[in-house]
Amino acid sequence: MQLQITHTTHYDYSEPVDYALQKIRLRPLGSVMQSVSDWDIDISGGLLETSYRDHYGNHVDLVSMTPGAQSLSISARGSVETLVGSGVLGMVYGRAPLWHFREPSSLTQAGPALKAMAQTMAQDGDQLTELHNLSQAILAAVPYHIGTTDAATTAEEALSGARGVCQDHAQIFIACARLRGVPARYVSGYLMMNDRIDQDATHAWAEAHVDGLGWVGFDVSNGVSPDEKYVRIAIGCDARDAAPVAGMRMGPADERLIVSLQVQQ
Repeated sequence: MQLQITHTTHYDYSEPVDYALQKIRLRPLGSVMQSVSDWDIDISGGLLETSYRDHYGNHVDLVSMTPGAQSLSISARGSVETLVGSGVLGMVYGRAPLWHFREPSSLTQAGPALKAMAQTMAQDGDQLTELHNLSQAILAAVPYHIGTTDAATTAEEALSGARGVCQDHAQIFIACARLRGVPARYVSGYLMMNDRIDQDATHAWAEAHVDGLGWVGFDVSNGVSPDEKYVRIAIGCDARDAAPVAGMRMGPADERLIVSLQVQQ
């Protein structure tokens, strides 16, 4: 499936900004699941300072804002052909060892709620089936609801609050899988929706390392494994490691953020 993607992140500030730096992970990489036909990033009001691969293998660009400017726009656009619809990335390994994805992170640290959820996973059955059952149990316990969590919400907080979005679902899944000794990681990316082209944000799901299969994706929010409608951008231990855009600025200016995203065939 050939997917066309346009993703613009625009910042407006109430007064001139002396310094701001954005770390962006907006370049999808080729894999057994996808082939990048073309991809460009345009910057207005700033400068691409440098690019590198992080310890997860993600492509990272550092973008500085023009000193004294009051707006910054970062637009990523291109075409990606998705190749595999089973959700199985396979036995593909990068710089981070498997044991790293069994370790808790600040957003996936387990408390009583996560430990109780993890106990619903049997250890004497089929591992893949148990992970799918875990995904279903999480969605039943935490219905999809916008506006009750944010980027700083931990998996424990989202599960205890019984509401969340794709970021929360992925992190709850990751935390529970790790509690049962299964390596798991966070994936950020794009999802083509059947009922719309314009979207409010990027998507997120989880991957777990299944014996005999390798890395397998689980989109808890939609109750499926990623298929041809999904494009992977970045991976990490949690949402902070794989955030498409994250940054910092100096000064007292108020910030207004506008995100425009279109994904279509």
